[in-house]
Amino acid sequence: MLDGDRGMMQEDVREGLSPKGLLSLLQARGTLDEGSLDQELLDLAQRDERALGEALIERGLLRREELLRAWASLLGLPFWEDLEANGIKGEVISRIPIHFARRHKLVPARHEEGVLWVAMADPFNLEVLDDLRVRLGMEVWAGLSLEGEITKAINRLYHESGSSAEEVLADLEGLGEGKALQDLEESEDLLDASTDAPVIKLVNTILSQAVRVRASDIHIEPYNREIKVRYRVDGVLYNSLSPSRHLHSAIVSRIKVMAKMNIAEKRLPQDGRIRLKVADRDFDIRVSTLPTSFGERVVMRLLDKTTVLIGLEEIGLYPEQMEIMERLISAPNGIILVTGPTGSGKTTTLYAALNRINSPDKNIITIEDPVEYQLQGIGQIQVNNKIGLTFAKGLRSIVRQDPDVILVGEIRDSETAEIAIHAALTGHLVFSTLHTNDAAGAITRLIDMGVEPFLVCSSVNAILAQRLVRVICPQCKEAYRADSRVVGQLGVGGGDGEVVLYRGRGCDYCHQTGYRGRSGIFEFLLMDDTIRSLVLRTSDATALKKAAMDRGMKNLREDGVRKVLDGITTVEEVLRVTGE
Repeated sequence: MLDGDRGMMQEDVREGLSPKGLLSLLQARGTLDEGSLDQELLDLAQRDERALGEALIERGLLRREELLRAWASLLGLPFWEDLEANGIKGEVISRIPIHFARRHKLVPARHEEGVLWVAMADPFNLEVLDDLRVRLGMEVWAGLSLEGEITKAINRLYHESGSSAEEVLADLEGLGEGKALQDLEESEDLLDASTDAPVIKLVNTILSQAVRVRASDIHIEPYNREIKVRYRVDGVLYNSLSPSRHLHSAIVSRIKVMAKMNIAEKRLPQDGRIRLKVADRDFDIRVSTLPTSFGERVVMRLLDKTTVLIGLEEIGLYPEQMEIMERLISAPNGIILVTGPTGSGKTTTLYAALNRINSPDKNIITIEDPVEYQLQGIGQIQVNNKIGLTFAKGLRSIVRQDPDVILVGEIRDSETAEIAIHAALTGHLVFSTLHTNDAAGAITRLIDMGVEPFLVCSSVNAILAQRLVRVICPQCKEAYRADSRVVGQLGVGGGDGEVVLYRGRGCDYCHQTGYRGRSGIFEFLLMDDTIRSLVLRTSDATALKKAAMDRGMKNLREDGVRKVLDGITTVEEVLRVTGE
């Protein structure tokens, strides 16, 4: 059908000249069996074909997609199964408010030759096209698509085309401090916040931009003459924007209101939480404020509640490491420790391990600070020091709950360590974390806490040290020949510079960083008889590490070098996280 004819057909629908024959078309296509129709449906076919379609869906005789395809055919409208934002300009999207698009279940689909095509979920809601023609001053034609596809397209389009924090900040710079702060309720979805007060809009934009660049943390840091806003992306901090100093109080007050914190208290540290939605994704944001010389410093940790937890096979283990891990987490008792600094992925690894062994025949209970993700079928306890619910006290109670597997978020003191060890010795499998630099250091740390060496030998099955390295962006990945200095740093090859390595040039997909996503590098220390006998004689971490490496353990650097040679990460990343 020609576009002009299609436009005329859309005008015919407006006048109520809807072509008859929905029932005939469905039967001709074999979508609907005539034997499934009763008299009520046949009467509807004569009176109201629109009601007929809904009735067929309600009775389960027809799928929504089949109905929309039939209406598209009868009304001469295109049907888009997969919406893509090709040819839609930002200024067109900005002239259609997101709340208008959501209310009418429509989204721009194409813009060509002065005609805007919009995808709609309701083929008979054509009055809205008049509203758009008046609002945009251009010809608007409709096509059909599923409501779920339209919702996804709305979230994608409006999220990508949203104002940057820099643009919002430019609007704010002329305001005085008195005008900057206005106490308005936050929107249900941050993308709806197009008419909010300036500082509210700035804070919302800072949050939505953090989501856009996949930031895990937002830092708002006050200094003498300016504020620095920084995002942590894939473990590295990047400067984002520098608002004027007079906006600091307004920005912090807004964040405190959102986090339900005391906005009058500026002398003491505070903690709070924000639950919000950005582009239909639910986020739980942990907020921490800290008084400094130039005002309160704010750090926000973003947790995407809609993110599916990654599996054990996705954290970066090689096949032989995966075999070791599978064997360890299938043990009936003992302790498995994961070590590393804050932000090295310890919790993610433990969650992946719990998900792997989670089954109806196992009772799994965790005690964490905080509970970061909800795990289906697993009992999770949140530490609350204010009421005396510490790791040690919670762990004592967990042992009386007949558990098979216990996860202790962190062993912080000798009491927790002793309870965890006794739990392992009495037939429980215990997972926990320690803040040490390598695997051998965990043994030294436990003994320093006052745990007897023979108890460490009897209870600890293995220690896994890990770090996170950034993965080279797949869109701009390129090969290059490493020079002799780099080869020397790696400790591979013959020093002739003929080793082929990989790096990212930087592109829009990775925000010009050359990296996108992260992977783990690992060091497994397995407690065999040789290591146990050594632990009984000494707690020296260096001696323990040497003995383990003599027995085949690969340290963090060696695992990282392997990932460099495999083109997963770069030399700089491995050197950065291993600190050597």
